[in-house]
Amino acid sequence: MTGPLSIAVCGCGPAGLAAACFLHDAEHRVRLLERFAEPRPIGAGLMLQPAGLAALGRIGALDAALAYGQRIDGLYGRSEPSGQVVFDLSYAAVDPALHGLAIHRAAIFEVLWQAAAARRIPVETGVEIAALAADAEGRPVPVTAAGRRLSAVDLVVDATGSGSALRPLARAPVRPRPYAYGAVWATVPAAGLRLDRLEQRFRSAREMLGLLPVGRMPGDDVPRAILFWSLRVAEHPALLAAGIGAWRRRVLDLWPEIEPVIAGITDPGQLTLARYAQATLRQPFGDRIAFIGDAAHSTSPQLGAGVTMAMLDGAALADALAAAPDIPAALAAYAARRRQHIRFYQRMSALLTPAFQSDRRWIGTFRDLTFHPSTRLPWLKRRMIQTFAGLSTGPFAAVTPVALAGAADPISDRVPAVR
Repeated sequence: MTGPLSIAVCGCGPAGLAAACFLHDAEHRVRLLERFAEPRPIGAGLMLQPAGLAALGRIGALDAALAYGQRIDGLYGRSEPSGQVVFDLSYAAVDPALHGLAIHRAAIFEVLWQAAAARRIPVETGVEIAALAADAEGRPVPVTAAGRRLSAVDLVVDATGSGSALRPLARAPVRPRPYAYGAVWATVPAAGLRLDRLEQRFRSAREMLGLLPVGRMPGDDVPRAILFWSLRVAEHPALLAAGIGAWRRRVLDLWPEIEPVIAGITDPGQLTLARYAQATLRQPFGDRIAFIGDAAHSTSPQLGAGVTMAMLDGAALADALAAAPDIPAALAAYAARRRQHIRFYQRMSALLTPAFQSDRRWIGTFRDLTFHPSTRLPWLKRRMIQTFAGLSTGPFAAVTPVALAGAADPISDRVPAVR
């Protein structure tokens, strides 16, 4: 690119804030556009995989995230009532230095918000971008839902999530396909829990209960965890109508040891419903617009790689703009850099989701019989961990989707560059 661009990043979630930092560091003139009057986090906790930690290191935000979050060394799941271990995976099987980081959305928002503020990236709030117009030179003009036209820019980055209103502007737009299953979640105390791993319990594929220790939240030094309970979205009204006692009985029947953890959940209103949908843009760009994060590739959270993928999108876009001669070439290069990685993870998510959220009884039985025995094969176990860690672009490869050269954290030295 011959010079810095003016770029409007729509959305102040982790994807938008991280992308704004990557683009600012590449010397572009960036401004953030946020639909809420006061930017705030939405959602529960999340897992940052090693590739995501490397991305945080590149923008100098890793230490702040580590101070809030909880180091996760492995993943453990067990089927009940048989007690059959479904998976028991440790990042150390790939490299002792690798680990994940579980963090509350309020904490990662604070970390990335402060990173953007330290760069003095301007933010305009209360503007929900619903369309793009064009000025006399063909540059995009963001248009709000109220019809107000904002200043023209050279490039728009859509980081507004799975409900993006701008997705139809992509070269090959797709319609999201909602999953029948979602989950309810709540923030709970982490006292008494094993803090170094994500734990789950299953009954067939219809019931799934998980606990993810997420460290502390801004202004709160009490260690917390996120509890999530899988259910059909259509069954949510019945859960509310049955009352909290019925839900507690189901939970404790599946995992009785966590009774102290859920003691504070006394009302169904404390359980927040999360819905999921699958949508992958074949071309994550349009005319002077790039799509990142869930706006480009939303899916179920089974692999725990959503925010990691979003941050890698931002890094890849900044690198593509630096290397390409013009915006169209940069957008094509950005899509090419991300294509293999996104395609692999979307397919893996679509493949794995029914194993944990399905009405078919045989799927749970097949999962219980095959998942754990397969991890006794060292090669396959390593590949499974690389997949969960965000370090795989295919079942026979172990490369990350984007070179994170210059990241300010040793983890990045262990993340191979794209070939």
